[in-house]
Amino acid sequence: MDALKGQVDPMLQRFSKVVYTCPWLTLREDQTVLADGTPGLYAVVDKPAAACVIPFERNGVHLVGQFRYPLGVRTWEFPQGSWPDAGPPGEELARAELAEETGLRARELSHLGQVGVAPGLTSQRCDVFLATGLSQGVTARERTEQDMEQRWVSCDDLIQMVRGGVVIDAMTLAAFSLFLLRQ
Repeated sequence: MDALKGQVDPMLQRFSKVVYTCPWLTLREDQTVLADGTPGLYAVVDKPAAACVIPFERNGVHLVGQFRYPLGVRTWEFPQGSWPDAGPPGEELARAELAEETGLRARELSHLGQVGVAPGLTSQRCDVFLATGLSQGVTARERTEQDMEQRWVSCDDLIQMVRGGVVIDAMTLAAFSLFLLRQ
């Protein structure tokens, strides 16, 4: 790990312009230069920090299922999201996403780590939390989440869902990896 410390940035930004913006993201185009002087062009999607929550109880987890328009399929994943106004990341966001999507409230949240969502495309990072001491409340899903379902699955069943290609969401896979490393 020490070999990774102190590395020189191999790419410098010379110029940046915003190409598109909306409440959820900004697309910018950066003119760059590599260490050897080679110029380049990089498109970056800037998104606010996100949170992903693993609601854990009875040796299993709660998943949410919803239709994901860009993929054209229904996916099963851990509750996750961000605030379009770039509100505070971290535990407050994690608790809000958990309650909104599942109705669950957590007595305890433990930070498992941080994941670069798609580091070749976006600046977005996601904090992963383990939620325990769960109690049920009401959901407060957004209009775009009206088809969302919730399901509890055992950890063994989740592993089979991953192996079978049922769970394909990258954040869920990364978060589950962090969860397994903690066990």
